[in-house]
Amino acid sequence: MRVVRHHEFGAPSVLRVEKTDKPSPGPGEVLIRTEAIGVNFAECQRRQGIPVGGPATLPGSPGGDVAGTVEALGEGVTQVRIGDRVVTGVGADGYAEYVVARADWLFAIPEGIDAGQATSLPIPAQTAYHVIVTAGRLQAGESVLITAAAGGIGHLLVQMAKALGAGQVIAAASSQDKLDFAASLGADHTVDYHQDGWEEKVLAATEGRGVDLVLETVGGDILTKSVNLTAPFGRTVVYGTAGGEVPAIEVSDIFDNRTVLGFSMWGVMRHRPDAMASGAKELLAMVASGKVRPVVHAELPLEEAAAAHELMEARSQLGRVVLVP
Repeated sequence: MRVVRHHEFGAPSVLRVEKTDKPSPGPGEVLIRTEAIGVNFAECQRRQGIPVGGPATLPGSPGGDVAGTVEALGEGVTQVRIGDRVVTGVGADGYAEYVVARADWLFAIPEGIDAGQATSLPIPAQTAYHVIVTAGRLQAGESVLITAAAGGIGHLLVQMAKALGAGQVIAAASSQDKLDFAASLGADHTVDYHQDGWEEKVLAATEGRGVDLVLETVGGDILTKSVNLTAPFGRTVVYGTAGGEVPAIEVSDIFDNRTVLGFSMWGVMRHRPDAMASGAKELLAMVASGKVRPVVHAELPLEEAAAAHELMEARSQLGRVVLVP
């Protein structure tokens, strides 16, 4: 079978398609013939040698969110049958024609969404859910500022915020196309954080009070400004630093009863498995109702994995980037 790997850290061009044997599922595992593979930004960082959400090692083989058909069952697997269409996250060897995955981490692909859309369910959509519910504790009527609001996770956060009853959803992104996209998904206000004075627009939208909940993943001065835009007794949840910079937060910035919380999806998986199960149920209900719809920006063949990483690093996508074997 074909699989994408890299034997050095560096630019997207280090990714290569290799031939290897089809894997076999062990106890509690299934073999999936892949139909679509969701590309996550963390894999772009690990390809560069940055240990995000797990170690960056060589040889490297990116993980991803894989949608496909169950082809073989390992010992003891009773949750699914051969022929079921499922989606799951895998930590390595995810850009491949076949993957082995844990049977207890599978989602059945809901009716009405295709394999590309389904790749948003395991990691991006669950991350979005736990960022806004478990960590952010959004309450109906509260205002929300979402940075990188047009990305693979951000566009889901905009929809979830509306579905959960947010009073105002303010989407922040870096281009007019992205802002228009966020508005089409239900954002009440949009701001371009590459333009001077974007903070004043956020304050104007909240009548000078600031926002109750900030969901931040850009880092750098966007994070610093976002903390200062948080209302008294508000929360800032930091779930990534796509810009690569993690600024120090001054104690004086949070004295006004503000909370800053760092979020890790891997931490939820390790320490709150019960929350994973309940979150998955609520998430699938949102998708089934049509309140949350994953959007696929581009589908590229497996051989163009490097181009998919270039697209992710250019931060130009509107929604999800997907590889197709």
